[in-house]
Amino acid sequence: MSNAFNREVEAAQVAWRKYHVEVSEYGWQNGKQRPWILPKTHWEEGLWPGIRSSSENPLQRYLDTTGVQKHLGVHNLKSSWVLGANLYFAHRLDRRLLGRFLAERIDQRIVGIDRLELEYAEDPPLDPTALLGEPKGKRGANQTSPDIAFIVTLQTGGRGLILTENKFTEHSFYPCSGRKKEHRNPDPQRCLDAQAVIQNPATQCYLLHWETRRRTNRTYWHYLNISRSGRRTLRQCPAATAGYQLFRQQALAEAIAQKSDVYDLVVSAVAYDARNKGLVRSMKGAGIGNFSTDWAGLFDGQTRFTSFTHQDWVHWVRTHDANGQWDDWLGWVAERYGY
Repeated sequence: MSNAFNREVEAAQVAWRKYHVEVSEYGWQNGKQRPWILPKTHWEEGLWPGIRSSSENPLQRYLDTTGVQKHLGVHNLKSSWVLGANLYFAHRLDRRLLGRFLAERIDQRIVGIDRLELEYAEDPPLDPTALLGEPKGKRGANQTSPDIAFIVTLQTGGRGLILTENKFTEHSFYPCSGRKKEHRNPDPQRCLDAQAVIQNPATQCYLLHWETRRRTNRTYWHYLNISRSGRRTLRQCPAATAGYQLFRQQALAEAIAQKSDVYDLVVSAVAYDARNKGLVRSMKGAGIGNFSTDWAGLFDGQTRFTSFTHQDWVHWVRTHDANGQWDDWLGWVAERYGY
């Protein structure tokens, strides 16, 4: 990854580290040592103090209690997983501002957030294994578990579920695993024929034919229906080269919407950095020039898609925190991420 935004973030994080991290030793990740990577045992120094182990809202205690597996790269100061914790998990105990933000940006029927969860998965029979045919994993590992979930209350008294993919410097939503060489797809080029995939995913999508000792057939396409607009827009399977994570989250959200009688609102969302233009345009090869505006129109179904930027959220707090409760957080976030 060498785009201009990524280099900008690297420089900013190295500068931030100089004044805010005591340990000077460079950490290792993927066999490389970098100045923006902390030693693994010091990963909490990249957290807002209000969610460190010494705080009233310790992230590590939440992980221990829920069994959620944190990302392996949490000691990387560019970690989007850590950014999500710093920006959103930080408001887990006092969710009032966040609830009002979601009401304005996603659905005016939202009156509050019941729970905020990381690496979310429903209990069986609405878990990713039962719904999507994925191998048995855990929250945060080997299954589709969205980075952040907001379980909200609606004006009607009903409940809503907002599944959120959280991004920072990532250049895309990653290519489909079914096209990797090690999985021996006999014809990966078929994924690039949008109309053939749309008309007959059962024969065109290799993910539906993975039944081996190590892999299971995936049922993403069982829940997704490409819209008329999507049929005009798409030039290849939306998951093929850069949209796999969004595709899986969309399928999970739609599956829950179809199978569950608990939620009156199910949303698939993305929270991202407004400066990351590479991510925004990452699916242009599929005909999706801007994921934040174009993805929503690709599917017919019960699930809504939306997006918001981290800048949107921080600005909301800055302009709506009337009593200054979050001044320390705002100052820390401004120094850490430039928001």
